[in-house]
Amino acid sequence: MKHKFLLTGLAVLMVTGGPGAPALAGGSDIVGGVIGGIIGGAIVNEANRSNQRRTTTTRTYTAPRVSSAQREANREVQVALNHFGWNVGRPDGSLGPKSRAGISQYQAFMEFPITGQLNDMERTILTTAYQKAMLGGSAVTQTISTHPQGMRGLLLETRAQMLGTGGATYAGGSIGGLPPQISEAVYEIARSSNVEPQQLIARSGFVQLADLNNDGRTDYLLDTSVLGPGFWCNDKSCAVRVFASTPSGFARNDFQAYNATPAMFTCQAGACQMTGSATPTASLPPTTMAVAPQPQPQAPSFGTQLAAQPAPAMPSFAAMPEPVPVSLASYCAKVGLVTSSNGGFLTEASLTDPEQALGEQFCLARGYAIDEGEAMAAKITGFTPEQIAAQCSDFGALLSDEVAAVGSTPQPAMIEKVKGFVASSGMSPAQLSGTAKVCLSVGYRTDDMPVALGSALVLGAIGEGGYDELVGHHLMQGIGTEERPDLALGWYESGIKATPVFAPGQPERNSLIHKAALMMNGRADASAAPKPASGPAAALSGFASKAAALIETAAPQ
Repeated sequence: MKHKFLLTGLAVLMVTGGPGAPALAGGSDIVGGVIGGIIGGAIVNEANRSNQRRTTTTRTYTAPRVSSAQREANREVQVALNHFGWNVGRPDGSLGPKSRAGISQYQAFMEFPITGQLNDMERTILTTAYQKAMLGGSAVTQTISTHPQGMRGLLLETRAQMLGTGGATYAGGSIGGLPPQISEAVYEIARSSNVEPQQLIARSGFVQLADLNNDGRTDYLLDTSVLGPGFWCNDKSCAVRVFASTPSGFARNDFQAYNATPAMFTCQAGACQMTGSATPTASLPPTTMAVAPQPQPQAPSFGTQLAAQPAPAMPSFAAMPEPVPVSLASYCAKVGLVTSSNGGFLTEASLTDPEQALGEQFCLARGYAIDEGEAMAAKITGFTPEQIAAQCSDFGALLSDEVAAVGSTPQPAMIEKVKGFVASSGMSPAQLSGTAKVCLSVGYRTDDMPVALGSALVLGAIGEGGYDELVGHHLMQGIGTEERPDLALGWYESGIKATPVFAPGQPERNSLIHKAALMMNGRADASAAPKPASGPAAALSGFASKAAALIETAAPQ
């Protein structure tokens, strides 16, 4: 789209007869100015004024044409700058003075040369850190909550990962600051597609970042479906290259998929496997999978290991559920940004925004749940990560009726309803406990709210009331269910009375959550939280520690 700006100026002659100073424009949002001067000196009478000639020049300028790919890349920069607290206004894809000022502030923070113009490395670090924030996960939550710079700590962490350690740098023989091996793949795809590499990496979705193997370093996904039909795509899928970080570099994994996302893949060290609809290409060793579709989803069979039972049979598979539109990862990234600007987590003493306080505690608990489940899943033998994820999808499907009732059923009645599922599951409490904790982690890691919420309900129904806090958070924020602050309060109070599960070293969380929940319900009696249960029951360890101990015992040495 062309933007035409009218620049009207007055011809200026100085006393000496020389030309006047030129008008200066400071970017696309400066449309022009009028510069005037005095002709011949002081005006002494009306006759002299009438004898003076005034010349008006009208010029029409057309803004330089910007490609849609470049405008989208500019918009991504503006979104990222806003996210990290350098407010540049509405992201419109046009980098005017306000955007240049935000870029300069970002460069100053990162100790880059302050130019107001991003080079490839600076742009990649900025957008990569933003994508990591959107992905969320326990590592991102930990960085935001522990780094002195809060949310902006992701920028510093990403810079360190991009540039490496010991003086090593990727900037020399790369494009956009990408590591050499990923850059080589970009160049190869660009050559075959007859496009410039810079245009290719500017396309939204072509380069995606994630920590797929949980080693604290950035992994890369290249999805050629953004190119459309062509050399790299067939009718139903396109080449996808996943690069997983290893101590010696990156290991490349090739797949066929369409509109791939990091959630479709899991990696162990440098070897990646699929959790979604992608299929491996012939260049990868075939993945052994027992596929025997059943009419109805089955309860996860890996739960037997969590209860130290004999090894289960190979699992059956069912279709993945439809994706849930609300992204908890995105929500937690936004919460983290506010936390950073506030200088840290809200406490009961500093509680002024109850919704933000509950959001912080929700995302903190989410991180704990992901870590706990991943630690347990790592000890399960005979099942690949994608097989576990598929069985957890079935687990969520089996609980669909219970999840659907959460938004309209008070906590006591809801627990009784889920107890009916527990009784009919054919699984022991220990099996259900371990299965639900693993699936809770999978649900939060993949943003599958039915799986996560259903798993939390099961844990509450088998007596692990500390997980009731999660159901309260879902109801309070309306994520995965209806927004019902009134019903959330009952779940919060039940969780507070149980043995702590999340951040057990911070007992003040209970008072903060209770007070914030009361405030969200317009209650004036925002007093201290109910005291945890006392007596023998309170001294019993949760199933989490028991299941972990059993896994340790049963795991091969």
